[in-house]
Amino acid sequence: MRVLVVDDSALVRMAVSDILSKAGIEVIDTAKNGKEAVEKTLKLKPDVVTLDIKMPVMDGLTALKLIMEKQPTPVVMLSSLTKEGAKETLEALKLGAVDFITKPGGALVDLSSIEQEIVEKVRMAATTSLNILRLQNLKKIKGEVVRGSWGKKTRDVCVLIGSSTGGPSALEMIIPRLPADIPAPIFVVQHMPPGFTQQLAERLDNISEVKVKEAENNEKVKDGVVYIAPGGYHMKVRRATNVVRIKIVDGEPVNAVKPSVDVTADSVVQAYGENVVGVILTGMGEDGAYGMKMIKDRGGLTIASSEDTCVVFGMPKAAIELGGIVSVKPVFEIAEEIVRFLEVKLNGG
Repeated sequence: MRVLVVDDSALVRMAVSDILSKAGIEVIDTAKNGKEAVEKTLKLKPDVVTLDIKMPVMDGLTALKLIMEKQPTPVVMLSSLTKEGAKETLEALKLGAVDFITKPGGALVDLSSIEQEIVEKVRMAATTSLNILRLQNLKKIKGEVVRGSWGKKTRDVCVLIGSSTGGPSALEMIIPRLPADIPAPIFVVQHMPPGFTQQLAERLDNISEVKVKEAENNEKVKDGVVYIAPGGYHMKVRRATNVVRIKIVDGEPVNAVKPSVDVTADSVVQAYGENVVGVILTGMGEDGAYGMKMIKDRGGLTIASSEDTCVVFGMPKAAIELGGIVSVKPVFEIAEEIVRFLEVKLNGG
């Protein structure tokens, strides 16, 4: 594995290079701005690029766009944990970055708290080059909003979508294709740090018929609304006197993540029984596998994103191997499958 490290700070370049080298990963060169990053990517053809966002001469977003056009390469962004940083990071993911790492704030460069994350995400990125090329092409396939034949609503149904690495891009191929009159709430658990989920909700809301928002504690659930679990918290739902409300709770990570798909899945099955459509998208690890199995075992319907349209096939693969998936579809066909499964549930299936 050959990595190009790009950052305008010499100390950060040195720190990232040392972390990767200690893990047995070869750093073939470094670059101090976006212009150098593009030139060295074209010349050296690294397996992975780590790319800062804010740099002189040429910023990281401009460099990323050029790299994806000229020499598509797995890129992991180094992002600041600020509102502006979150907005730029989501733009980077849309442009084709595989994942991002948030750098600790402060004047001193200390990356010790994110050493393991840097190594894991760079290693993961090195395995995704073909899928990045596919996803770049898939992003051009927007498609029309999928209309359903709902008829009279006879029961409460809901949709749960879980995703991690590569999830924001996958969600952009699904949420904007859901119709405003969809007779169900949609709960989304995307593995992200605090602050980033608010930006994700705003971005999706701007391009969707359905309303998209970051979930709030104790709010009453409504049909046609997408509720995104806040970064750093678990999202549960609870039914009382036939009203479903969202509960945002702290607590220990589950499957090493917070929010966790499994935590939300457990609560939606308790609140909705068999009337759940579960979806598991791209991501590392196994979060959501148990949740999808629980939904299916209770009589719900479940969908997994196909391997060739995942940045990382870990989460869907785990759910499929556990026997928790009814249907496997390319990400650009999942909106149709959600609508179809909701029609089945509303007609008593």
